[in-house]
Amino acid sequence: MRAHTLSVLVENKPGVLARVAGLFRRRGFNIESLAVGTCEEPNMSRMTIVVIGDESQLEQVQKQLNKLIDVVKVSDITETETVERELALIKVSAEPGSTRAEVMQLANIFRAQIVDVGAKTVIMEVTGDTTKIDALEKLLRQYGIKELIRTGKIALQRGAKIVKSTKERVSA
Repeated sequence: MRAHTLSVLVENKPGVLARVAGLFRRRGFNIESLAVGTCEEPNMSRMTIVVIGDESQLEQVQKQLNKLIDVVKVSDITETETVERELALIKVSAEPGSTRAEVMQLANIFRAQIVDVGAKTVIMEVTGDTTKIDALEKLLRQYGIKELIRTGKIALQRGAKIVKSTKERVSA
């Protein structure tokens, strides 16, 4: 069992996200990460879904997604060259003095931006691949993470290669 990344082009209509999430719920699949946003196609959205499973489970997920009327294209981009990013906002304890300086130095090392400074906390914004954010999170735990939110992975295939899709519908 491993993580698979699916890029799913869907019609940008109310209820589409609920139908996709419901499909995963009904089939007992866990969504590891889900990011949705508008894309280059008018009236369309792109979902990046990370799901854990073996090849047969992935095939079943793709077949079920293809049955949804609002799904235009499903692409497994797990094995393709991609650019992947995730965003995290992390609020960490940072008392004035050496602790705050250490936290700010870690932010600098990881190219994170300090977006808010409070009396006893700082909030940083960091983007990068999942391993980078995991590493920063691990190091910040020693200072006390007060709150943390991550967007989930988003990904695009590199270059002009065509990703083989399991379903593609052309609208007239």
